[in-house]
Amino acid sequence: MRRYTALVALAVVFVAPLLWALGTSFKSKSEATRVPPTPWPAEPAADAYGRLFEGTTQTPVLRWFLNSLIAATGHMLLVLAVSSLAAYALARLEFRGKRLMFGVIVGTLLVPGFVFLIPQFLIIDQLGWLDSLTALIVPGAAGAFGVFFLRQFFLGLPRELDEAALMEGANHWHIFLRVTLPLSKPALATLAVLSFMSNWNDFIWPVFVIFSPDYFTLPPGLSILQGAYTIDYPVIMAGAVLASVPVLILFALTQRYVIEGISRSGLKG
Repeated sequence: MRRYTALVALAVVFVAPLLWALGTSFKSKSEATRVPPTPWPAEPAADAYGRLFEGTTQTPVLRWFLNSLIAATGHMLLVLAVSSLAAYALARLEFRGKRLMFGVIVGTLLVPGFVFLIPQFLIIDQLGWLDSLTALIVPGAAGAFGVFFLRQFFLGLPRELDEAALMEGANHWHIFLRVTLPLSKPALATLAVLSFMSNWNDFIWPVFVIFSPDYFTLPPGLSILQGAYTIDYPVIMAGAVLASVPVLILFALTQRYVIEGISRSGLKG
């Protein structure tokens, strides 16, 4: 009974902010700043969503939403492609220096992400990708976490499947595509959700490389909605709700695979 009570309490802690944002988005400006605050709007109205979607040349919210969707989806697909190929080589192939290479990859997880901001900025500048969605999609696609996570999952797959496929005349490319990947749906779904959320919620990197409002994503874009002297809390919360919808939908569609992927991706060496 105590376990269920603790789980319910934990669920309330995570769900309450989302419900508060949803409720505030349907309040009027005066009710949103009322003291003491009201838990739910007395007269719900969608005026905040109307003001949010009206937009201007400096605040094209729908354009920001589309940019976030394109950037997060492109980044997610690129992470899955790069990480799965690297993880397969480290988990199923034998070559000189494999353990050293894996150790170096894992070691980069200990380096704070902010250390890479300036080097990545300089590289993106040299490639001519500044102020474009490409600058939000490509960097980080070869991150160490995805390689490490998928490698641990691939190590748990029976090697007998590879041996049987090799005896049938398949090469490693066929094994990767037709044996390993189909059996790794839980891990791939988990990594897809994590990489999508990471890119979707990123604030610092877009501020570094994006200068035009037309290429902003939601996190830096919504910060513009805060005025210098006044804050329209219903509009801010409406933007927060809008930003939460794709992530919630993605998790709802993949939660079965995510839970299975996390439970099966142990720290097997």
